[in-house]
Parts: sequence; C-alpha cells; structure tokens
Amino acid sequence: MRINNFAYLIKEGIRGIFLHGFMSFAAVIVTVACLLIVGSFSALVYNVNIMVEDLNKTNEILVYVDSELSDAEARSIGTKLNRIENVYRAEFKSREQALEEFVADHQEDEAFSGVQASDLRHRYVVVLENNQLMEQTVERIEAVPGVAKINAAYELAEGFATLQNVLHIASMAVIGVLLIVSLLIISNTVKLAMYDRRDEIAIMKMVGATNGFIRLPFVVEGFILGMLGAAVAFFLEWTMYNALITQLAAVDTLKLFHFVPFTDLLIPMVATFVAAGLFVGVVGSWTSIRKFMDV
Repeated sequence: MRINNFAYLIKEGIRGIFLHGFMSFAAVIVTVACLLIVGSFSALVYNVNIMVEDLNKTNEILVYVDSELSDAEARSIGTKLNRIENVYRAEFKSREQALEEFVADHQEDEAFSGVQASDLRHRYVVVLENNQLMEQTVERIEAVPGVAKINAAYELAEGFATLQNVLHIASMAVIGVLLIVSLLIISNTVKLAMYDRRDEIAIMKMVGATNGFIRLPFVVEGFILGMLGAAVAFFLEWTMYNALITQLAAVDTLKLFHFVPFTDLLIPMVATFVAAGLFVGVVGSWTSIRKFMDV
C-alpha cells in the first residue's frame, strides 16, 4: 500500500469518528464498560487462584523418621527429601519440637500428660509445589532410606485441585461470554453509524471502488475506537483496582484476603486490553459493514 493511500485511510477513519461523534462516543463507552467487566473479573480470578495456591501449600505431608536412626542420621534425610522433584520445602522437626506442639494441643487432656519426647519420632513437614502430583511424590518419599511412615491428606489435595479446575473453567467461560457480548454490542453500535453513510458507500461502489478500499476506513475507525476504549478502560481498571485493595487493607485487619499489587498484573492486563480492544474494534467494524457492501 502506498503512503498516500495509507494516509487517506487514517484521515478517513478519524473523519468518520468526528462525523458521527455521538455514535463514536457510544461505541467507546460500550467498549470501556465491557472491558472493565472482563478486566475486573480476570483480576479477581487471578487473585482467587493465588489464594487457592497459598491454601494449597498449607496442605502438608508429615514424614516420620525411623526411630532407630540417630539425630544426625535423621537430619541428613532432609537433603534427600529436598532433592525430590515436586518437593517445595522439607522442614525438620525434632522429637522435642513435636512434644512441645503435642503438649500445646492436648494440655487440657490429662490422659496425655505422661508423654515423653522419646515416645515420639523425628519428622519432616513437607510442602509440595503441585499437590495434584501428591501420590507420585509420596511414592518417591517412601523410597528414601530411613522414612518409616507418611501421613498425606489426599482428599484435601484433590479438593483443592477440583476447586482450581472449576475456577479455571468458570473464568474462561465467563470471559468468553463477556467478549462475545462486547463484540455484538460494538458491532451493532458501529453498524448504526455506518447506516448513516450507506449512500456514501453506494456512490463509492458505483464509481468502481473495491470492497477493500471501502472497508478499510471503517476498519481503521473501528481500530481507533477499540484502542481508545481499551486505553480508557485500562487506566480506569488500574485506578479502581488500587482503590479496592486500599479499602480492603483498611477493613481486613485479620489479613484474610491478599491481593497482589496491580504492577504484578501490568503486562498481562496490557496484553489483554490491547488484544480485546483490537478484536472488538476491528472484527466488529469488519463484520458490521458486510451488509452495506451489496449494492
């Protein structure tokens, strides 16, 4: 494409925006509203997924050491455990530490008052990177010499895995529906603007203009509107997100909810908003002009 033609397309695209100011404004507002919903839901899903992963790491495996091993031998097992694939952390707890925790948990129960440290075993508290691989990892841990017994909450791990899968499927479905709704709304909005220019399109067809030459100014117009809506929605999302986590921090004194700073979401958010704005603007304008090409 020659530079003159490219300049013409840009000029016509911008002219179309100002020529139908109200419809252009409506298209941008609709795009902003839809992208804000998509962005907010995506940010919520991301943070909930992080919270689930943090909870997942509280699902610990207890690895009991053979009672016949010396203290030094028991501690040496930790190196082997930490080398096992999928083990995030293996923390050693001596008999004495285990006794202190046991006494704290059963201090009101006189039946356990005579328990001594020698009655307990050295142990390791193991946290996995991926609890969906717990069964395979436990098999590797059982193969380590000196490991006597393992307590693993398989049901809890499966529950967390199911929750993450449901969350992922639900989020993809909702985001997909929102994008389709956004596309339909912006397409109909652009279509209304094009209806006012149907005579102009008919004249251009009569003088021999190709379909591509007629379409491209509208595609440029849709592109500009989509990217403008994406930019406005992005900065509104940034402002609203920071305001929300500030308010939550003020009322959540127990720190039950942990939201990552928006800077952690910056790159994926920019990519999402740009892609969504481009898709909604270009595809919406391209599809909405088809019926006006049959003159």
